[in-house]
Parts: sequence; structure tokens; C-alpha cells
Amino acid sequence: MASEDSPGVAGGLSRQNSGAAASFEFDSALMGRTLQFVEKLEEQYICPSCGRLVLNPHQTGCGHIFCYQCIKTFQESSTIPKCPIDNALIKSNEVFQDNCCKREILNLEIYCTNSPDCSFKVPICRLQEHLKLCLYESVQCSNTGCTDVMFRNDLMDHLKSICAYRTEPCPHCRKYFLQIQLQEHEDNNCPEFKVHCPNKCPQVLKRHQLKDHFHECPAVEVDCTYKKYGCNVREKRVEVQAHEDVALKDHLLLVLESNANLEKKIDNLQKTMLLKNHEFQELTSVVNCLENEIKPLVQQVNKTDGVLSTVQKSLEEQKDRVSSIQIQLQQLSRAFNQDSSRSEVGQLKTSMDNLKQQVSVIESLQDRLTVLDDQYKRHSRLLNIHVDQLNLNDERFNQVEATSYNGKLIWKIRDYQKKKEAATSIYSTPFYTSRSGYRLCARAYLNGDGSGRGTHVSLYIVLMRGDFDSLLPWPFRQGVSLMILDQSGAKIDIVDFFKPDLASNSFRRPVSEMNVASGFPCFVTHTDLENPKNGVYVKDDTLFVKIKVDITGLEDL
Repeated sequence: MASEDSPGVAGGLSRQNSGAAASFEFDSALMGRTLQFVEKLEEQYICPSCGRLVLNPHQTGCGHIFCYQCIKTFQESSTIPKCPIDNALIKSNEVFQDNCCKREILNLEIYCTNSPDCSFKVPICRLQEHLKLCLYESVQCSNTGCTDVMFRNDLMDHLKSICAYRTEPCPHCRKYFLQIQLQEHEDNNCPEFKVHCPNKCPQVLKRHQLKDHFHECPAVEVDCTYKKYGCNVREKRVEVQAHEDVALKDHLLLVLESNANLEKKIDNLQKTMLLKNHEFQELTSVVNCLENEIKPLVQQVNKTDGVLSTVQKSLEEQKDRVSSIQIQLQQLSRAFNQDSSRSEVGQLKTSMDNLKQQVSVIESLQDRLTVLDDQYKRHSRLLNIHVDQLNLNDERFNQVEATSYNGKLIWKIRDYQKKKEAATSIYSTPFYTSRSGYRLCARAYLNGDGSGRGTHVSLYIVLMRGDFDSLLPWPFRQGVSLMILDQSGAKIDIVDFFKPDLASNSFRRPVSEMNVASGFPCFVTHTDLENPKNGVYVKDDTLFVKIKVDITGLEDL
């Protein structure tokens, strides 16, 4: 039996090899270690092909035991694989997993692979369990970024005091940083770290105090307070303070001189203001004279605007009168020309009236047709809804009628050739082991899957999520028979059987809609199915598949 996700693992072996894939991870772990046996390893546990301990032992039809990978290599490297010991033909259906030998090997006692540091003795089957606790097993530091490898015994000391990627509190600000970043934090960023003043004054203070300290640091260069009065001294703050105390008399003279200059500027500004004021008064008188001269002109302009607006209105009225006269003349001309055809006009009016009546009748009929069309569309929609509901109910009825509750399924596969050429998988309807039992379905690849692609029909069974899974025992333990039924009446059915691998996820309680399918990638060849020596399996392009679950020991809920 093989999982659908790894059909190559058991593609060329017998259908009892369900444990091959399950033990692959454990076998790979053993391959990477040197095993020292407590007692000398017997010859029967050594693979004749690779000369090492037999991993996942499989027995051929000639009775010799090899590693699973060695058997697989024989089959893949030759179209006619032969046993390297007695040159006997290795037949796929005769190769099986030797669980008895496997148990014996797993119970062989070995020294811990970390010997001589660790002297612990352990069966092979418990080696991995021991290595998870062994103090001398090499482990990598669990801190992100650290690649150091050490004995498990030394891991705690490494994490506490050695690892450069451990977190430690800053001794100044008490915030946590990686040990490898702590020094850079102190040198460049820590606000509580004490540093020397960058201006080389003797004070030592915390980094966050530097900004405030700058405004009082005695070593910072500043200008003399009397710079705006003409003093150009610029020295360190402490020297400028001494300069201001010593040169007080000179600074007072500078202030007096500056005040004298300001007084002169104020006198000049006052004189200028008086001149400007006199000029402003003269300009004001000129403006007043101009305003008096403009007032009569403004009045004349206003009168002229009134006259112009009156003339414009009169012109517009004259235009309207001329237009109305022209329209009257045109009407009189038409009337004169039409006097001779008044009888014809009467006939035309009668025809027009008749046409209007017909148009009104047609419009009413069209409105009626529109209403009828809307009613027809509404009824059609309702009818389609009823037809869809009937089809859905019919489909549900057929599905319920076809559902089996006794662990058996008869699956009729129509259009065999078409589905074979499509080369995709197909599913059967679900069936149950009882009314409240396991829910299953069958899955088939008519053109083969994995190792059977293009040459065989692959047939699988799938456990599906059911309503009563929480009440059922897991993993699924029931034997399953898969059959392709003979349609000749001779009952020469193609039958195969397997017992579930309890370690496989395929037979545990489903967590999604379906578990991974398990079964036979090489159930039957296309030749044996389509051109059999006895029996008829494909008839009228139809195939019958039967699934039978052994329900012995299952209790109804």
C-alpha cells in the first residue's frame, strides 16, 4: 500500500509496504551517525548490498533481506532486477517489509552516538528520544543571529554569560539590548551615559544634559554683550565675562557714543518729518481743487449715459416692430397662395385625423404588448426557478438513494476511455460503514498515478470528514478490499486487500474535508484490464469498482 502523495516510495514493491515512508525520517537520522553496538552485530542484520546495518528491512522472494533503499535501487537500475546473492529474479509482488527483522534491529542495544562523552546504552528505537535529552548532544544556540554550536550541557552557561546575542540591561539607562550592540549604545546613544563636554571644559555630565549645558558652558566661544555698541571681542564665555568686568568704563563710553549718535539721527528725522508734513498739506489742497473741477464733468457724463440708454431702448423696440411686420407679411403671402387649395387641405386634415386615431390605437396595443411581455418574462423566471429546484431535489434524491451505509460501495464508471485519456483523478460518491459510522469514498486514476502512470489503473480509498467523527475510535483500523468486477458473469474479479498503517496520517481523524488517499498506484495493468484472458472488465465503455470495508468489531453508536 502507498500514500498517494509519495507513490514512488512503494511503486515497485508489494502492497504491504505502508511503513516504508513512515520510517524514512528515522532511517535518515541513523545514516548520519556512527553506531557502536554493545554486542557484536550479527551477520543477518547487515545488508548484503551496502554492507551497513539494514535500514527498513525488506525481504525478497528468494528469502534475502536488504535495506529498502537498496531494493529500490535494484528495481530502478534494471528492467529485470535480480538478487545480487543468488541471481534470482526480484518480483515486485514478492517483496515485503520484514517487520519481525525490523523489530529485532530496533531493539538492538547501542552506545550513545556521543560516546565516549556519554556512556549511556540505549536500544536503537529509543536513540532519538535519548538524543533529545543527552547532555553531550551538539545543539545550536537558540538566540537569533548566533550560530555557535556546543554540547547541550554547556548551553545554559552560553545563553547566560557567553553568547554575544543575549539581551543585557544597559547599566546606565536600564533598557535591554543585545550584548553585541551594548557598547555601541553606550558610546553613541545612551542618554544616561556620562560623557566629557565636547567643548573641552572640565565637566563630566550625562549625554541628555549636553544641550542645556551648552548655554552655560564656560568653554563655548561667545560675543561680548556690548557687541551692538561696537565691542568686537569674541572669546570663551569665562574670558568674555572677565573682559566685561574689566572693560566696564570702555563699554560705558561706547554706550554714550551710541546714544549721542541716536540723538543726532532723531533730530534729523524730526526735521525731515516737518518738511514732509508741509509737502503733504500742499498736495492735499491741490487734490481738493481738482475734485471741485471734476464734479461738473461727472454730472455731464451721467446725463449722457441716460440719453444713450434711452436711444438704445428705442432702437430695440423698432427692431421688434420690424420683425413682427415681416412675420405678418409672410403669413399673408402664404394665405394668398393657399386659397386655391383649401379643399385639398380639408382632405389632408381628415386623413391626418384618421392617422392620429390609428396611431393612438397602435400605441395602446403596444403598451398592452409591453405589459404582456413583462408578465411573460416574470413567469419564465419563476418557471426556471422551479425547474432548477426540481433538478436539485432530483440530484439530492439520487445521491441519498445511492448512498451505502453497510461499508460497501458499487461504483459505476461510465465513459472509461474518455476519462482515461483525461489523465485526471475521479471520485466516487461517499459511503458509510453504518448510519453513524466512518465516511469514505473511492478515488481512481484510470491512466495511472505515480509509478503506475500510463501503464496501470491506480485505485485508492479516502477517509472523509463525517458528522460522527468525534464519537468514533481513531486511527481507522478496518481492513479494506478493492475490486474491479467481472461483467461476464464468471465472477473472476480483480481483488486486492490492505490493512491500514496506524502511523499514517491517512487513517487518523480528518482535519480537512479529505485525508490523503491510500491504496494501490499499480492496481491492475491496462492490458490485463482491457484485454484479459478471462473475464470482461470494460463493457460498453463502463467499469464497475467495488469497495468493501471489513466492519467486524465496529459497534453502532
